[in-house]
Amino acid sequence: MKHIMKLQPKYFECMKKGSKVIEVRLFDEKRRNIKIGDEIEFLKEPEKTEKLITKVKELLIYPSFEELLNNYPIEYFADNTHTKTELLKVLNEFYTKEEQEKYGVVGIRIEII
Repeated sequence: MKHIMKLQPKYFECMKKGSKVIEVRLFDEKRRNIKIGDEIEFLKEPEKTEKLITKVKELLIYPSFEELLNNYPIEYFADNTHTKTELLKVLNEFYTKEEQEKYGVVGIRIEII
């Protein structure tokens, strides 16, 4: 199955360079359809004209972004110019604590194909 997701420019560039190997999302109904071996096409916002095709290698399911981020180096999610605190702040702006408690979160380990 193929999925399409939008990605902010700085995280898209990290993925493109190969430093970002885990994409994090809310584990809502849409993300529960993702399976190991599926493809994800990431579109660089805002124009969505540049894309990366990736393959899902692993799904890392956690109750919160904080717990997920604490188990892996920051370079898996962005690059070493970012901090876990900065990334957690961004994620909490996108997804509320209540949403995280309701659905949990998923780290999607990917490889570019």
